[in-house]
Amino acid sequence: NAYSQTCAFTGLKVVNGGGWTEMEAAHIRPVEANGPDSVRNGIALSRTMHALFDRGFLTLTDDFKILEARSAPLPEQLRRLLPVNRLAQVPHSAALRPHRTFLEFHRSRVFKDRAA
Repeated sequence: NAYSQTCAFTGLKVVNGGGWTEMEAAHIRPVEANGPDSVRNGIALSRTMHALFDRGFLTLTDDFKILEARSAPLPEQLRRLLPVNRLAQVPHSAALRPHRTFLEFHRSRVFKDRAA
């Protein structure tokens, strides 16, 4: 709900015929790595963006800029779905936005271009 069922990376809100949203809550720090189930450790992403995020091909900076790994398997059509300014759409309330600790974990332990 913090993201209004909208993908933070693409800005798309897709609802299927049954009224279900196609967005998923992606953990920033994975549960397997002791990441908590909390809104600050999550981001709403479409299924495709979620898969790319979990595999380390996309990540976020502390100011919510979307970074793409050099090795990301993104065809041009998919790349065009990302905003031109590469800024993720996060909740207006700071209390609901991704926490820097989790973002740093994702960049340093999951993201393919760890020097970023």
